[in-house]
Amino acid sequence: QVQLVESGGGSVQPGESLILSCAVSGGTHTWAYMGWFRQAPGMEREGVAWIYRPLGGTMIADSVKGRFTIFQDNYKDTINLKMTNLQPDDTAMYYCALRLGQWSGGWYYSGRDYNYWGQGTQVTVSS
Repeated sequence: QVQLVESGGGSVQPGESLILSCAVSGGTHTWAYMGWFRQAPGMEREGVAWIYRPLGGTMIADSVKGRFTIFQDNYKDTINLKMTNLQPDDTAMYYCALRLGQWSGGWYYSGRDYNYWGQGTQVTVSS
C-alpha cells in the first residue's frame, strides 16, 4: 500500500519561500503520476503542479507558473514543491497525490484521477 506523507508547511510573510516535501513509501510506485493540490477554506481543490516519475517531466498550473517548481529527489524518494514569492492567496492546505501507471501520453490534472493522498500540510501566508 502506497503511503504519502507531506511536510514543510508553515506560516510565512508575503514574498517569502517554502519547500514542501512528499515522502513516498510502500507498494510498487516506480511509474507514477504525482501532483500537488491545494484547498483553501470554502474553495474547491486546485491542482498546482504535476510530475511523472521516474522520468521527471513536469507541469505547472498557470496560476502559480513562475513561482512554483516541482521536482523529485530519487535518493530520498520524495516529490518536492518549491514555492517562491508566496502571497496571501497561496494560503491553503497542500496535499500530494499519486496515481500509479505508465505514461498514458497525457497529464492527469484532476484530483479525481489520483488514488493515493497524503494528510496535507498547511501553508499560511500573512503579514
